[in-house]
Amino acid sequence: MDAVEIDRAMRLEDRNWWHRERRALLARRLRRLGTPGRAVDLGAAGGGNTRVLVDHGWQALAVDCSEAAVDHARSRGVEAMWGDIRNLPLPSDEFDLVVAFDVLEHIDDDAAAATEINRLLRSGGTALIAVPCDMRLWSASDVALGRERRYTRDSLSMLLLDAGLTIERMWSWNVLLRPALRWRGRKAACRGLEEPSPLVNGVLGAVVWSERILPVGRLPGISLMAEARSH
Repeated sequence: MDAVEIDRAMRLEDRNWWHRERRALLARRLRRLGTPGRAVDLGAAGGGNTRVLVDHGWQALAVDCSEAAVDHARSRGVEAMWGDIRNLPLPSDEFDLVVAFDVLEHIDDDAAAATEINRLLRSGGTALIAVPCDMRLWSASDVALGRERRYTRDSLSMLLLDAGLTIERMWSWNVLLRPALRWRGRKAACRGLEEPSPLVNGVLGAVVWSERILPVGRLPGISLMAEARSH
């Protein structure tokens, strides 16, 4: 993306139901982690999730492979740097938390990326991971977004375990909208740059919000979330 597209994407992200609910999900996990420390947000784009970290008291660094995204994050007051997740210019064993939301599916060598996540973490540190799930949902949207793959619980588990991480919890997200995604030609709930109408934005947000209280995390969804620990 060029700087104009990055700016447009970030303005949409501030309002979009999908990003709003995912920021809320991140905030809930942070509250459960307890005392804030040092965090790095990988694939941070314009730093929306990084700002959630900062708001919850974390000393947070945004990392992205797009210079335009890094510049945009800095313009919003976020500490940010360029970096390749497969080989990051950051010290080992320095971070209490690594966030990698919708990053691993874009990396050709996702094993190297997962190993880097573990390398950055202190012993006992936490990794919060989000990926799209199930190749049966693969569509032109995945291609347009530059994804290499979608994951299953088994493939994501194997990736994280092989990297040396211990999985504390894995759950599905965007479960209730999965049927709509398949029924409407796999376009209804994809993450893109299109802005839905205020009504649609509100309805979709309400549906995903309901997953906060409904026990649907074990059912198939659109995304997989994982919380893992470094040894």
